[in-house]
Amino acid sequence: MITPFYAALLAFLFVFLSGRVIKLRLKYQVGIGDGEHPLLARAIRVQGNFGEYVPFALLLVWMYETMNGAPLLVHILGVALCVGRILHAYGVSQKNETLLFRQCGMVTTFAVMVISALSILLKYLS
Repeated sequence: MITPFYAALLAFLFVFLSGRVIKLRLKYQVGIGDGEHPLLARAIRVQGNFGEYVPFALLLVWMYETMNGAPLLVHILGVALCVGRILHAYGVSQKNETLLFRQCGMVTTFAVMVISALSILLKYLS
């Protein structure tokens, strides 16, 4: 199995992103919401966006892998998902974001999902 390796790497990234939220909550003494602190709001959204997309993307990659999908493609999808999430996190975390990293991160994440889904359908139909 290949996908668990990438799931483990992404778990570390999620813990790191969660730690940033906790650190900022402590710094600004905010328990719920963002207290109108832009950096905290951005950290919350980076963590939230990760939690919204990564589990489903990983599930699709794993499903493709369990259908005897090509190991090289599984690795490519895993690396792309990791890189995409790092790009997104970096982009959204910037105080004066230019959207480039954020957009590249989301496009990469969506590409992983679409390629995985198409690969699953092609395997299923063949």
